[in-house]
Amino acid sequence: MKFTKNCLLLIALTFFQLAFSQTHSKKEVEKMLSDAGNAFLSLEVDKSLRLSKVGLDASYKLKDNVLIAKAYNIIGLNFEEFYDPEKGLVYYKKALFHANLANNDSIKDWVYNNIGSYYSYRKFDFKTSIKYYKKGLFYSEKIKDSIEIMYTKLNICTAYFAINDFKNGLQYLEATKGFIQRSNELEAKMTMTTLYASYYSYYNQNDKAELFFKEALLLGKQNKTELLDSNLCEVYSDFSNYYKKIKNYEKAFYYLNLHKDLKEKIYNEERLKKVKLAGSEIELDEYQRQIVKIEGEKQEQSIDLKESKLIVLLFVIILFILLLLLYSLYKNNAFREQSNKELKLANEELKVAKEKAEVASQLKTQFVSTISHELRTPLYGVVGITNIILDEHKELANSPHLNSLKFSARYLLSLVNDLLQINKIEENKITLENMIFNVSDEIKTIVDSLEFIAVKNNNKLISEIDPSIPEFLIGDKLRLSQVFMNLVSNALKFTKDGEVIVIVKQEKIEGTKHYIHFKIIDTGVGIAEEDQEKIFEKFVQIERKEGDYQGTGLGLSIVQKLIELFGSKIELESKEGNGTTFSFTIGFEADESIKNEIINNIEVDLSSNHFYKILVVEDNKINQIVTKKILESNNFKCTILEDGYAAINLLESETFDVILMDINMPIINGFDTTKLIRKKGITIPVIALTAFDKQEITEQALSSGMNDIIIKPFEQAKLFQVINNLINKKNVD
Repeated sequence: MKFTKNCLLLIALTFFQLAFSQTHSKKEVEKMLSDAGNAFLSLEVDKSLRLSKVGLDASYKLKDNVLIAKAYNIIGLNFEEFYDPEKGLVYYKKALFHANLANNDSIKDWVYNNIGSYYSYRKFDFKTSIKYYKKGLFYSEKIKDSIEIMYTKLNICTAYFAINDFKNGLQYLEATKGFIQRSNELEAKMTMTTLYASYYSYYNQNDKAELFFKEALLLGKQNKTELLDSNLCEVYSDFSNYYKKIKNYEKAFYYLNLHKDLKEKIYNEERLKKVKLAGSEIELDEYQRQIVKIEGEKQEQSIDLKESKLIVLLFVIILFILLLLLYSLYKNNAFREQSNKELKLANEELKVAKEKAEVASQLKTQFVSTISHELRTPLYGVVGITNIILDEHKELANSPHLNSLKFSARYLLSLVNDLLQINKIEENKITLENMIFNVSDEIKTIVDSLEFIAVKNNNKLISEIDPSIPEFLIGDKLRLSQVFMNLVSNALKFTKDGEVIVIVKQEKIEGTKHYIHFKIIDTGVGIAEEDQEKIFEKFVQIERKEGDYQGTGLGLSIVQKLIELFGSKIELESKEGNGTTFSFTIGFEADESIKNEIINNIEVDLSSNHFYKILVVEDNKINQIVTKKILESNNFKCTILEDGYAAINLLESETFDVILMDINMPIINGFDTTKLIRKKGITIPVIALTAFDKQEITEQALSSGMNDIIIKPFEQAKLFQVINNLINKKNVD
């Protein structure tokens, strides 16, 4: 008997596999499930289930969770309405499982609504149904499906009305009223009018209630979809209950009979038999899937068992090997301990060496900073006094001695700046800034500023700019200008009676980034092959056969490191006697949104000239003279004090527009002076006027209460711009 059952099961499974071996495309399955849904609406339930059954099998073969979820949802609807509501709930849960796997919010919305209806109409558990309806509402609102939102809110209202919570229910009904009236959804209009009838009936507004019931009946008679007969059936029942409530038993009995007749028509015996048969076939398919799944799990377990035996064998072998290794480790332990001692000693030595190196690096940085400060301070005096002499004695404007003095001072300042910059680059203290600039304008400015060197050496200085380059790019134009100044000035110095050509060309575009290729070509003396790697080293100058070329030997080293900061690499092509070509490619942003943001953050000075009172706190006599002369030449009233305490005392009795504060002063420095000024509640803008490097003191200056920093020597226009900006800002505040 057992053998016979197994044979029958095998035959049934074989038949099942043959019957559904046909494969369908995704499009065909979607059409099949759409037809199944339409068949359900037309109450062709057996057809709906047959199509859903074939569609479900095909969906599993396609491994498409969306289609599987749709098929289970349609099967659940048929089972709940005509066959077995409990099994319908099981299929709803399967649909929800696959909808979650597919992360499909539309199907989640449908299924949660259907589960809510199951608890409303099958279990009369309206509080639970409301929870599921609200889950459905969450997803319908998430996908912004107006029709689904409308029906879900009607479902929630129906459930609230069923527990006589008309206050909460009415808000959902009112929320959908306008949309329903504008739509062509007959089912929604029937439901809405029925709900309003129930609402007015509950509050004994019988005339309004009867009016809405009659409107629902008229809408029901317009119905052309057989499934909506079930809605009309419910309207008959509600109307009968209404007449029973107002003791009109004749009409109550009349509508009760209409309800029974229509219910028998919808849920007739023949239809239920067909549904039962089709439902049994679907359940058989589900059992088959379970059997196949179990068989697959058994095979996996069998494979796992074989693998477990192999693992045990491997474990034994590995254990034996580990024992051998353990013995070997024991033998080598003494040797390792000795090695560890030696390593610890070496590590201690390395640690000491590292600390010494860090101290040396710190001392170097401090030395460079101190030297730059000590050099900039007298340079400020030299440049300033030279300018004063030239301003006061116009007849000396062409004096070679004064011009040589000014040139020498600026050359020394350039040397100091180069030393500082190479030190910053090595310590990774330089970060590129984003500024808007025009490549053509920047190149023209550099070419114009170096024209005198070209004239001196009888050279032609030519620039070729690609017109396809955007008008505005975003990047660090100051660092780019520094690169060009070094390369072009070098090319001009080492070329006589020749040409220097600057070529700028757009190489490629990636998104909003434009890659610009720069090339500087000269016809000068060239560089020997053996010297081409040396020229990028610090303080290196290649000996030339002719001419005496000035320079620190830092220019090309700075150029190389700045180009590396841009994420690029400088290329060199040269042959001794045949000129030199330097080239590199840099990517610049041209994003409009970034450009607009930078433009909005630029402070524009729109103020006109004013007469301001300026307090200068400076201990150096020469610097006092220079600063006072610069300020008074711009019609500013200037008061000079030598230390911070004197400034604090004066500020208690006199008001100034701006304070120019030196940092390195005896008795009390500029930072502490500013802190004391701020403690007294004095809000006059304070500008640090110092020879220290700006990056080194910015944080300390701002934390002490200073408003801005200007490095000596400075351009007069820069000083006046900062003064005007700070005063204007203070006036606005």
